Amino acid sequence: MAAAARAFLEALTPDQREVATTPFESDAREDWHYVPRSRAGLALGAMEEPQRALALAFVRSAMSARGYDKVARIVDLEPVLAAIEGPGAERVRDSGRYHLLVAGTPEAHGTWAWRFEGHHLSLNITIVRGEAFAVTPSFFGANPAEIRSGPRRGERILAEEEDLGRALMLSLDERQRAVALIARVAPREIITGAARRVDPLAPPGIAATALGEAQQAALLALITTYLDRHRPDLAARDLERIRTAGFENIYFAWAGGLARGEGHYYRVQGPTFLLEYDNTQNGANHIHTVWRDFERDFGRDLLREHLERDHAAPGL
Repeated sequence: MAAAARAFLEALTPDQREVATTPFESDAREDWHYVPRSRAGLALGAMEEPQRALALAFVRSAMSARGYDKVARIVDLEPVLAAIEGPGAERVRDSGRYHLLVAGTPEAHGTWAWRFEGHHLSLNITIVRGEAFAVTPSFFGANPAEIRSGPRRGERILAEEEDLGRALMLSLDERQRAVALIARVAPREIITGAARRVDPLAPPGIAATALGEAQQAALLALITTYLDRHRPDLAARDLERIRTAGFENIYFAWAGGLARGEGHYYRVQGPTFLLEYDNTQNGANHIHTVWRDFERDFGRDLLREHLERDHAAPGL
């Protein structure tokens, strides 16, 4: 990952490199969002093709093949949305408006971070001492959730996230569903939005311990759908962190309708993490998903452990 970052930065002009980098301690490192807006970092549209190829290779260094495919298709969804919205929309719905920002100095054994972000996408990777990794906040969205016209008709970039969540809710019996259903109407947006810090949400919904064996397997499959967007070694570390905190402490909650085309929302949370999914806008054809870690977003607990271990004052 560090080698890919250096290859990208070395291919830039001095002016481009200044735009693409920021100190690790910069506030810009945690200033994330998933809407079209001005943002720190160098835009894909401001790069020459060889630079863009290196930028995307850098992004790919953190992702699984499946995860990178979703990233690429979300970026490529902007022209589809521009065509739907009509004349003038291309000024905002532009695949060149995805920015890459490197915070700190990318070294194999160093502490640094990076973000790749634009409309409906925010990847935030923090590396501590080259051995500990945090990959949250991790936001993937899609508008339209299902492309309904044109050469990509029928494509659903976040189909697994939608279908697995609904299938789990539909598998619940009447008693279980009464506990899992937290609202008849889904919220218009994920509850946590683009907050820099998040806390567990209430009500929690139904506990994993109240699910049958097949339902628990379905819940685990839903969780791993989010984790497996990142490369296998990173996903395995995060899954082990969730298991260590106790699968029995995980809860699933649902709001809104159960049929496709009806606005709906779900969340999965445990002691360490929160997954949120919402699909209510544009006739329930507009998905937002996010994976948060209560302590590890932007590598906060990893950095705290690093400071306590390696930079404590002598004698303390």
